[in-house]
Amino acid sequence: MKKFYKSLGLIAIMLFSFYYTEKIAIFMQNKSLIMQNINEIADDYTVSATNATINGNYITPGINGRMINKTKSYVNMKSFGIFNEYYLVFDEIKPDISLNDNKDKIINWGNQSKKAVSFLLKENSSIKNYLKENKIPASLLITEQTYEKDNYFEQINNDSAKYNTIESLLNKNNINKNICYIKEIDSDFCKKNQKYLVEESIVLNSQNIVEAKNSIRSGAIILITEKAKLEEFKVLLKEITFKGLNIIPLSELISE
Repeated sequence: MKKFYKSLGLIAIMLFSFYYTEKIAIFMQNKSLIMQNINEIADDYTVSATNATINGNYITPGINGRMINKTKSYVNMKSFGIFNEYYLVFDEIKPDISLNDNKDKIINWGNQSKKAVSFLLKENSSIKNYLKENKIPASLLITEQTYEKDNYFEQINNDSAKYNTIESLLNKNNINKNICYIKEIDSDFCKKNQKYLVEESIVLNSQNIVEAKNSIRSGAIILITEKAKLEEFKVLLKEITFKGLNIIPLSELISE
């Protein structure tokens, strides 16, 4: 029994020693000029998260906030012995209402504050080649026949017959964005597999350039069909530029 109490006492002393050492380290860290400088600018770098917006079965993604990780920033700078904002380390702040907690909802618009749009592209060789030649990003709806390991475009699995085969290929090459275009892939299947459910906000086909052009605004997911004409697509590009919007991959547009 004596040995038991002796061991228990030693453990208690060790725990108290660790606790006391940690408190001393924190105290000394907070007393340092580097940490004082970090504390002074912390609020300037804090960005509040923006909640996702839910409307029935639809969701507009929010945006993560960020804040300085003071301890990691301090450790970074301590090795140089000087405060330097270049070595700040940040943590993301998840929105209270987040897309990742509501994957059963459908995304048909990205967050407007990103000042960007995305192209969701069906197999259209003339527009596809133009985008690639001009280094314009797009997300390509692919099948087993159109999958390419080193494709320029972000690839979205759109092969209902060979869905699992394409998933394996995308996963193997670490390029799976886990997006389901639910107009052509069963939404229940996508929900079961925890995919992001996506619909387009705007369609460009062979007959609706005026309607599509007038609908452009930040956050738009623009579906380019097989029948869309290159010349009309160029008109759409001019409108996007005129409105000061960037073109980014779909996964980036819907990310928080």
